[in-house]
Amino acid sequence: MTRAVAPAARPRRWAVEERAELRPRSPLRLPGPGMDGVARRRGGVLERALHVADVPVVLRVAQPAPDRVVIGARSDDREAALEAIARMRAALGVDHDLAPFYARFRADPLIGASVRRSPHLRPGGRPEPFEALAWAVTEQLIEYERAVQIQRRILRAHGRRVPSWDGTGVLVDVPSPAAVAGLAPAWLQSCDLSAGRAATLVKAAREVASGRVDLRHPDYEHGWRRLRAIPGIGSWTLDILALLGQGRLDRLPAGDLAFVKFVGRAQSGTPYGRATEEEVRAFFAPYEEWAGLAGVHALRAGGPAAAPILRAAVAAAG
Repeated sequence: MTRAVAPAARPRRWAVEERAELRPRSPLRLPGPGMDGVARRRGGVLERALHVADVPVVLRVAQPAPDRVVIGARSDDREAALEAIARMRAALGVDHDLAPFYARFRADPLIGASVRRSPHLRPGGRPEPFEALAWAVTEQLIEYERAVQIQRRILRAHGRRVPSWDGTGVLVDVPSPAAVAGLAPAWLQSCDLSAGRAATLVKAAREVASGRVDLRHPDYEHGWRRLRAIPGIGSWTLDILALLGQGRLDRLPAGDLAFVKFVGRAQSGTPYGRATEEEVRAFFAPYEEWAGLAGVHALRAGGPAAAPILRAAVAAAG
């Protein structure tokens, strides 16, 4: 007897497909997909889902040449597709003119070698600021690998599922601020988030979902002040939001353990030194509006061989 075979599901048909071919203003390489599972990379093409005002969009990004980036978007709404392309363009830093940074710091004793060797290096930007904020809260004071497991649990239960570009798979976008605002802190605790951080995440999501905090408004400081009033949100969380979610290359997450150790080693001359957040900010103050980008290069250059250079930089800074 022949068993009936169910017909294969038809791929999702989108009403709109938009495409942008871009010329980066400065050297650029596409980032990896990250560990949280939001994006994936196949054959050098980066793919992820993004929502614009709750309208789903599927994005694909390719770099066929060093000076050429192509972003495609599929959706049922043309304006949403175009907005998603603009957000991904900003997250990648396609329009960042880093020539002044290269000219000023390519001979810098601390980061110059990294700047010359890796001029494409950038912070890993996120096309949705709330994504940067929410994930920053989950990453507070714990190992990154453990935070990623929390993020994956949230995505599995509440992520927004969208058919992939070719319709053969499913992409998962971060839940909306409204969805996170409606979560019970106890459920977030069951994902291994501490009670305090669970409450912080829900309160922050409520501020964004209600419109009291607009993470895309040019007056970023207003939103930062409101978020800072929430217990559990400090300078590190806001710096991560600004650097990764809002494209602020001047913002350095000075309270990050990596920088605390980095500058602490420089000050003490030992591998066990620890700096204060204020000392980290003072150390990177000479980089001014490029402090966040300089920090990325500094960590890249910060192996054991960099210790004498670090001590020399501290001495030069007085």
